Amino acid sequence: MKFNTSVSFVITVLALLYLTTSAYAVSEAGEKQSKIEHHHGGLYMTNNMADLANISEDGDSDNEPINFSADELENDDQNNIITARGNVEINYNNMRLTTDSLTYNQDTEVISATGNVHLYTADGAVIYGDKVSLSEKMTAGEMEHIKALLRDKSHVFAEKFRKKDNMTKVLHNAGYTACDICEGSAPLWMVTARKVQHNETSHDMNYTDAVVRIKDVPVFYTPFLTHPDPTVKRRSGLMMPNIGSSNYLGSFIQPRYFWAVNDQTNVLFSPTFSSDKKPVIGGAYSHYFYNARTNIAGSFMEDNDSAKDSRRKKRGYLFADGRYDINDLWRMTYDLRYVSDYIYLKDLSLPHQDDAWLNSHVRFERFKGRNYASIEAFYYKMLSYNLRRNNEGQYRRINAQKPIVAPLIDVEMYSDPSKIGSYFKTELNTASVYHQNGEETQRFTAINSWELPMTTRFGEKYRFVASLKSDAYYINDYRYTANDTYTGTTTRFFPQAGVEWRLPFVRATEDSRQILEPVIVGVVAPDGGNKLDKIPNEDSADVYFDDTNVLDLDRYAGYDRNDTGSRVSYGLRWSTYGNIIGRTSSFIAQSFERKRDSGFVNSLDSENKNHFSDLVGRINAQPNEYLDLNYRFRLDKETLDAKYSELSVGAGPSFLRADVSYIFLQGNTYYNDLYSERKELYMALSSEISQFWKVSVYNLRDLTSKSRGTLEHGGSVIYEDECFKWETVVRKYNSSNPDLKNSYEFGATFYLKTLGSFGS
Repeated sequence: MKFNTSVSFVITVLALLYLTTSAYAVSEAGEKQSKIEHHHGGLYMTNNMADLANISEDGDSDNEPINFSADELENDDQNNIITARGNVEINYNNMRLTTDSLTYNQDTEVISATGNVHLYTADGAVIYGDKVSLSEKMTAGEMEHIKALLRDKSHVFAEKFRKKDNMTKVLHNAGYTACDICEGSAPLWMVTARKVQHNETSHDMNYTDAVVRIKDVPVFYTPFLTHPDPTVKRRSGLMMPNIGSSNYLGSFIQPRYFWAVNDQTNVLFSPTFSSDKKPVIGGAYSHYFYNARTNIAGSFMEDNDSAKDSRRKKRGYLFADGRYDINDLWRMTYDLRYVSDYIYLKDLSLPHQDDAWLNSHVRFERFKGRNYASIEAFYYKMLSYNLRRNNEGQYRRINAQKPIVAPLIDVEMYSDPSKIGSYFKTELNTASVYHQNGEETQRFTAINSWELPMTTRFGEKYRFVASLKSDAYYINDYRYTANDTYTGTTTRFFPQAGVEWRLPFVRATEDSRQILEPVIVGVVAPDGGNKLDKIPNEDSADVYFDDTNVLDLDRYAGYDRNDTGSRVSYGLRWSTYGNIIGRTSSFIAQSFERKRDSGFVNSLDSENKNHFSDLVGRINAQPNEYLDLNYRFRLDKETLDAKYSELSVGAGPSFLRADVSYIFLQGNTYYNDLYSERKELYMALSSEISQFWKVSVYNLRDLTSKSRGTLEHGGSVIYEDECFKWETVVRKYNSSNPDLKNSYEFGATFYLKTLGSFGS
């Protein structure tokens, strides 16, 4: 829990002292024959005092003017007292002090302001007090019955504020709250202390008898509390612990200690002590250089539960990431992730717990103008406990074939545009892939292309592209079928030419604007030549034909498969926009393949022997703020049956909002059941019951023929006002892993705004 806003009050009072110190310098300067005149019923500084407006505390010149005014000024020469009365106002450096009366005793050098003392600080805070007294050349001072409204609308109260000459400031019987204050009612929460002391030398805030009160009922007390003031950006010390409970650990507590080793290095110690397991040793380290940074986090434990897998006795994880700017052109980044077993992250609710794969990589990158180069290496670890439970054989097969990629080199170079706007592009790529089962691929690819974008005077947009892709491979022990393997070298060359045409039509009315745009893409390329029996598919297996790639010249994401065959793709975009609110857009497209048994589309569907591809498209509609609809689809070209559907609908005002999403993905037998049918329905209801209360519930259900029923459901209750937030979340999910089956999560967090949070 933090008390930084209480410190903000002390800083605000310092602004008062600085302001009045400047005023004191003016009073001293008044001995230099300064001239003060009455003007329009008030007292103002005249041009003859311009030199005084630039005098600071030590008498040196300063650029900030001081403006002083009052209804009446009295100079008691006998007692050496100057008194200003009636609408006294001092303006300096974006700060303003107003009071009913202000006196300056030239003998004792004491300045006093009494009656309706208001200080408006440069940061937007307003401080009210009955009396202010400053003495000893502004090194000491007092202020009584303080009320402060800070810039963030929080409040500070104190019976007395004292600034000592030893650079120590003290608030007596102080209170702080970020809540609105209603007359006759206690704020929702408040922090009070008998004494708050600020030491400027050590930059410490010390509290005596601090109490957190909820509706004026004390709920937390500490006789002594200390923390650094806001001028301290980092300091070693204990942080609030994490407290909770889980199926694996039981009840647990995680104390945390932050160690600021130096200005660039942080260390966090965060062991976890639980009722069911041995301690978990955890922590984090971060270091910031002038041109680099690195972060490391990890934990380790021993699990001697005999019912568990014996391979999981010593468990842990280690994540590291960083960046190093080598020079103006080169930089290096890395993200390394290791975990002892596939379910450790889930057991301890750690980052990436739901990832199917942990990816580690190192990358060197070079940027210069439009050119780019990178050198990378990748390592993968499989964590998919659902796949392991559902299909152990497939899990072992995929795990045994997981690759190590090192190096992966990519270079892109662009020429300057010619007079007609055309340019050349050269792309070089090389990859070395090593599988644990001994399979090895080394590839070098060069793509040389020419491109010309062009717009005619009729508004037609053209893009002409011609390219030549050259590949050279060394393959070792590539198993194309169960009985056939290949080892050796091979090459291939793939020329391709394409043109894209589009012509937008625009129609504008008083209420809306419509855009209709037909698009045609023609590609000429040779048939075949992918050499499936000699070249493995390392980077182009995870592809799908949809609205995002139907009009691309090359619909594969990687290099191992060429988008062979000549084709024509065509589509139609339509959109309408209201002048004030509302928008709707739609898109539909299809491809025509010259040969029925070649090309990208047919390679994904072994039963497709048609020249035409399926229809793909999307619809996005938001006619008003109460309805939002998005639909993506892939329809069979003959029956129009859905092969892929993704629908999401949000409807209703904030008082009662319904969100429904449905996803259907047809199973793909081409990749040996790697992609099974997926059909899921997500439904959620949320309601902002009032200004402060929000409630939501949701359910995720499997609708396939092998349905597991509800996959996950839960809800949340949130209360939030100007100073307090309480959030409770409950979630239960059905996992195919026996260790996680029917597990649930529960969390409750309390936020005292501007102070901190506590939860589990």
